Amino acid sequence: MGEVTNAAAPGTLHRRDAVARLLEDRGDLLVVTGLGSPTYDTFAAGDHPGNFYLWGAMGGAAMTGLGIALAQPERPVAVITGDGEQLMGLGALATIAVQKPANLSIVVLDNGHYGETGGQLSHSGAGVDLAQVARAVGIAEVLDVKAAGDLAAARNALHAKGAGPKVIVVRIVNEETSRALPTRDGGYLKDRFRAHLGFVPQ
Repeated sequence: MGEVTNAAAPGTLHRRDAVARLLEDRGDLLVVTGLGSPTYDTFAAGDHPGNFYLWGAMGGAAMTGLGIALAQPERPVAVITGDGEQLMGLGALATIAVQKPANLSIVVLDNGHYGETGGQLSHSGAGVDLAQVARAVGIAEVLDVKAAGDLAAARNALHAKGAGPKVIVVRIVNEETSRALPTRDGGYLKDRFRAHLGFVPQ
């Protein structure tokens, strides 16, 4: 592979701190996590029955969040995922824009690298701007979080209903963070999440 000449500027925020800030005083927020580090970061911020951790299905986090948002229109829903995972599901952003769920936010932790497969440069690291992609497909509100001072507004946006969905791109440092591992029992996580929503297992 040749030299990358249009690489994006690296982020300045630390992922685990940023996620913890976003999930402070979460109230009735429902959270879906993309595989890998976003799951570890969300779990490290505090396990919660309203967290639905995805251990696989790369590219599927945003669409899972869309389904939950449509089924639970009175609850705010946040998807917390990484740039690599969202790049694999770019079409999901267009579908979300068309569906216009006012209660859905997609938070992309963007370090410009594929953290789970060895730290290779991702498309966003080579210049693809996911905030601009979201605007181009018609997402109603796009926040580009580049500094710690922007996190409070982003956190408030997770709970606010607007004209449609939001995409929040958080520019993070490309760094290794320790793993904080929730259970990998998919059946348990599904049942816990459903019980949190008031559904009684049959």
